[in-house]
Amino acid sequence: MLWPLFFLVTAIHAELCQPADAENAFKVRLSIKTALGDKAYAWDTNEEYLFKAMVAFSMRKVPNRETTEISHVLLCNVTQRVSFWFVVTDPSKKYTLPAMEVQSAIRMSRNRINNAFFLNDQTLEFLKIPSTLAPPSDPAVPIWIIVFGVIFCIVIVAITVLILSGIRQHRRNNDGPSEVEDAEDKCETTITVENGIPCDPLDTKDGCLNDAFVTEGERLTPL
Repeated sequence: MLWPLFFLVTAIHAELCQPADAENAFKVRLSIKTALGDKAYAWDTNEEYLFKAMVAFSMRKVPNRETTEISHVLLCNVTQRVSFWFVVTDPSKKYTLPAMEVQSAIRMSRNRINNAFFLNDQTLEFLKIPSTLAPPSDPAVPIWIIVFGVIFCIVIVAITVLILSGIRQHRRNNDGPSEVEDAEDKCETTITVENGIPCDPLDTKDGCLNDAFVTEGERLTPL
């Protein structure tokens, strides 16, 4: 009586886990030797059990799939180069769960699955499930320190520019009066020439005194 039941369960298992069932079946390919080299482990039934457990764990995080068990995950067409197909069935094992639910569950727990087998998205491939993006790496220096440093540099540059501008303005103010005084000195020492004879100006308003027409008394007692 048990043998017919055994063959019936096997037939149902084979029917549900068909690679041709492209909508709900997923192919997995592992590159254990490439990833681990001499530390590579052999893929056996224990590893298969762990894989089923990880898939069931992922499915239990999906709403309304909290009752998923390891027995609901079926593997088929397992090869020695470690590739196989898998499906996830409902609790009655009469039909497979939609591919979108399985894909969503795998994507949410992809890092946990990778870590369980010491692999990554490139060495543990779910061929119909896009690879997850790597989490953003934290910068070695906190962002607030970088922002503070930029603002501090801007303030220092602004202060330096203001100081240099003030020094230049101060120099210009100091240079202005000296130039005026030099010009006045030049005007005061200007010698005029009248009738071909140089003379010193007595007063810019009164004109110049020509020594040729000045009497001796006038020279001695100028007005």
